[in-house]
Amino acid sequence: MSRPEVKICGVNSPEAADAAARHGARYVGLVFYPPSPRSVDKAQAASLAHRLPEGLLKVGLFVDPDDSQLDEILQQVPLDMIQLHGGETPKRVAEIRSRHGRTVMKAVKVAQHADLEQVAGYEAAADMILFDAKAPKSMTNALPGGNALAFDWRLLSGRTGRLPWMLSGGLNPDNLAEAVSISRAPAVDVSSGVEDSPGQKNPDLIRRFLEKARSL
Repeated sequence: MSRPEVKICGVNSPEAADAAARHGARYVGLVFYPPSPRSVDKAQAASLAHRLPEGLLKVGLFVDPDDSQLDEILQQVPLDMIQLHGGETPKRVAEIRSRHGRTVMKAVKVAQHADLEQVAGYEAAADMILFDAKAPKSMTNALPGGNALAFDWRLLSGRTGRLPWMLSGGLNPDNLAEAVSISRAPAVDVSSGVEDSPGQKNPDLIRRFLEKARSL
């Protein structure tokens, strides 16, 4: 089993940012989606981004953003990557990547094998794919991500494709080893799995998750 790179997503406090940096995260995600309990405003995001060391990649998570929103945030927050977690089409993903000059990661929501077929449309538009769990229709309060839901990791086992990819959805320090063993994910994303409650990151859980990733 190879050691995966780790993204700590939904960071919204200095303590969480420091824990991610101290214990070896490769990416830190800042959420720009107000309905989320993890959302940050421009001032908070700028402060957190400047707190992080060089080399730790800062990712902005957006849901169907327009160009004015992206322009406004990118002028103030030094993001390395844009994560698109809504219903953005391949054409829109390509437009965002071209206009804003950042690498782009597109989230693809998965519940069954057929959901993976949409990836082909993004291979020329995005730089990276994030596979997240698709919330069931019965989950009326579902967010675009961070719902503490997992999907069948066997769907990704042995996956080959043009783009690098990341596994998300329901990961925590206790199931990370199994998830990586089954999926062979080269990178993983965690949010709710290192929280005490939605939006409340626990620095000790961040440490535990990153230590587990390093041990793989």
